[in-house]
Amino acid sequence: MGGRHLKPIVFMIIALLVMFGLSAVWGLAWAVRTGQFRNLGAAARSIFDEDEPIGRVTDAFPPAPAETAGSRSTAGGGASAREERS
Repeated sequence: MGGRHLKPIVFMIIALLVMFGLSAVWGLAWAVRTGQFRNLGAAARSIFDEDEPIGRVTDAFPPAPAETAGSRSTAGGGASAREERS
């Protein structure tokens, strides 16, 4: 008696999973076709600027207690990149 009510739900879940899978395959095919995966190294480095060198932590979450008091310092406690250049 309870099995009759589960069949439509199971078919609906399967249909949703198939649609999700097809949309994931379509999204991956689109990304490959439009070149989203070309030159991943340059894309990873593009989030850094001169003031934040690659491989050096210059921020932290949650902020250090000195940062919450209003002064901005680096997470490592060292001088910022601008101060080092001067």
